Amino acid sequence: MYTASLSQTQGRLGYSIIFRHPVRRSDATGRPGLRVRSGLGTRDEAEAGRLRDELNVLLGDAKYHDPSARSEATRRFDPRVVNIFFDKMIPEKTDFAKLRDAEIALPESDPAGYRRVLFLGTTGAGKTTLVRQLIGTDPNKERFPSTSTAKTTIHDTEIVLAQSDWRAVATFASRGEVREYLNECISNAVLAAARGADNADVLRRVLNHANQRFRFSYVLGNGPRVASQSSDFDDDDVDLDDDDVDLEDEEDLLSEVEHGTIDMTRTEELLAETIEVLHSLAYRHRDALHAELGVDGDEDRRVAEELFEEELDNLLRDDEDFHQTTDALMEEIEKRFELLPPGQVNKTRQGWPLTWSGRWPSDERAEFLSAISRFSSNYAPLFGQLLTPLVNGLRIAGPFSPAWNGSEVPKLVLIDGEGLGHTPKSTSAVSTAVSRRIEATDAVLLVDNATQPMQAASLAAMREVVATGNARKLIIAFTHFDEVKGDNLPTPSAKVHHVLASANNVLAAFGEKLGPDAERTLRQRVERARFFLEDIHKPLSETTASGKRTISQLRKLLDRIDSVIETPELVAARPVYDQMNLVLAIHSAADSFHEVWRPLLGLESKTGFLKEHWTRVKALSRRLGEGWDDEYDTLRPVADLFNELKERIYVFVQSPLRWEGPEPTDDQKRDIFDAFAGNLSPRLLELCTRRVWDERAEQWENAYYERGTGSTFERARIIGDEIYEPAAPVPDARPSPDRNQFLREIIAEVQQAADATNAVLK
Repeated sequence: MYTASLSQTQGRLGYSIIFRHPVRRSDATGRPGLRVRSGLGTRDEAEAGRLRDELNVLLGDAKYHDPSARSEATRRFDPRVVNIFFDKMIPEKTDFAKLRDAEIALPESDPAGYRRVLFLGTTGAGKTTLVRQLIGTDPNKERFPSTSTAKTTIHDTEIVLAQSDWRAVATFASRGEVREYLNECISNAVLAAARGADNADVLRRVLNHANQRFRFSYVLGNGPRVASQSSDFDDDDVDLDDDDVDLEDEEDLLSEVEHGTIDMTRTEELLAETIEVLHSLAYRHRDALHAELGVDGDEDRRVAEELFEEELDNLLRDDEDFHQTTDALMEEIEKRFELLPPGQVNKTRQGWPLTWSGRWPSDERAEFLSAISRFSSNYAPLFGQLLTPLVNGLRIAGPFSPAWNGSEVPKLVLIDGEGLGHTPKSTSAVSTAVSRRIEATDAVLLVDNATQPMQAASLAAMREVVATGNARKLIIAFTHFDEVKGDNLPTPSAKVHHVLASANNVLAAFGEKLGPDAERTLRQRVERARFFLEDIHKPLSETTASGKRTISQLRKLLDRIDSVIETPELVAARPVYDQMNLVLAIHSAADSFHEVWRPLLGLESKTGFLKEHWTRVKALSRRLGEGWDDEYDTLRPVADLFNELKERIYVFVQSPLRWEGPEPTDDQKRDIFDAFAGNLSPRLLELCTRRVWDERAEQWENAYYERGTGSTFERARIIGDEIYEPAAPVPDARPSPDRNQFLREIIAEVQQAADATNAVLK
């Protein structure tokens, strides 16, 4: 029988409660007994004791160990106890965009109204810098949104340009997600310590997650000064980018903390204590684990390395010192919510912030930008005072306007998200979040570096736009045009032709994969909807030649965005398709999906594919099992299946058997194909989400909780055989219920899209 105990952390007056949950599964064993720690919201010892006693009743009575018993428990026990006990017994998804909508609704698009513009681009291409130009924020004094040469934008930023007061709403990652990222950082730091890493390396791993999504250094600071002076401390691991540090502006920017500060002395002491504890954990488990695994020689060490890593992680997840370390750091992180600017805070039942919203008069621009810097800044002197990594979405509205556009406020909604990364493969799938945003926006502004145009990530984004029938939305902005130099490029015109020639050279790959019509469509977009921008990292002036050219291009860009909502009217011609060809496309897509994932999981060997590290596969299974997200970093099973299906079906859509009615022109054919693909794309995305994620959440959870010898392979087997195989079975001559159902569901979606666009599927 589990029992609860009270805890009161040094420096905090309120009481917390700690217990093992009889239903929720432990990270360490995979069996019921997850360690839970939650604040009680009281400083009164007697009241805390009463709440503990009530929780012990819940823990000791099995009739309450079912989610359906929550209503009965609510009638008997304090709501705080009920919320703590029943929290996360059933994994839940939170619609954060809907939460932001409740505070600031995005204006609707219509012929005379707003345009929603999605910014896409690789890290460092300059998309956020272009956002600054379009909203008119000063790059030196206001620094919003934050930019750098490194990965900067780590959450969605939605900006509504409107003649109104300044408004903002931020949504936050869940407590469970933040804690899991912190656990992964701590586990990685202990592993480094077990391998002999010094204090600086251990601290760096605690403060910076491997995938750079959660940089706890923004929240907790860079730690004790002695650690950062280590010769092994890599400057690249500290976010001191040239674009972020300007000593002349330091005094102005430090005023951003006017809403309160955190005493970093205690934080640095805690981080120093953390380093000592992590070294102790490493020494405690390392030698015993090596002895248990029988690791002696160098060859044995190489063979047992992955097993050692996973077993060490399992031991840590069942070690009370590990959890107490996480508890202490989580409490320190929660202190940063005390820095929230004045406004309305909406919290979960357990007291973790879900949303913050605030409003300022239109003449308080500086105060507004100072307040929202808490949620978006990457300014190094403010490390330890920022909430940036805890935010998963920021929406703001106000009278933004670029100085070069006069006093007019363009009717725009600008949506900026994480960079596309620097994937080596143009066939890589973009995230499902990007796919959904493409469908929901009027224009897709691809920001590309003119010095190295059309690299793999940009091509992947273009493939997504074209294959989903959204090619008419695509606009391309080539930045860093001032850096395109050469003895053979004496004029701006010569530079333009040079960039376009480089771009056109790589577009032939589209014809090979998506068909000649797709290639022609994309070449037209490059010809008709591309712009060249230079020196956009600083204020523009028409008194200089480069400034005048860029301002002219930006004004034309706004005109292009304004006209992109116009959709062509389809002619009466009807394409006729053979269902057998559709079956072949589905077969090819499913087969390709498994050909990629089975080597990644280590279930098969294939030239050109490396097995993913077990920690990444485990992290993926946790996120889908807990309902947090359908991906982890570049591991995107839902997006991968969607990518395979949509591209192969897009080729099918471009290849009708014949046409009924008047023979359409090439342009009219493309309009019909895009309408068909555009109607089908969201249907396919929802189908893939349901089959790979929603219907198999239990299997994802089971995969995560695999423990013990051989668990790495067993986790991979569950994902490959119990999730991917039934989710996307490869149709063949042997009929089965899974294969038949998979085919029927996709054919039904294609049929509905065909009916909606006047196509015929026989």
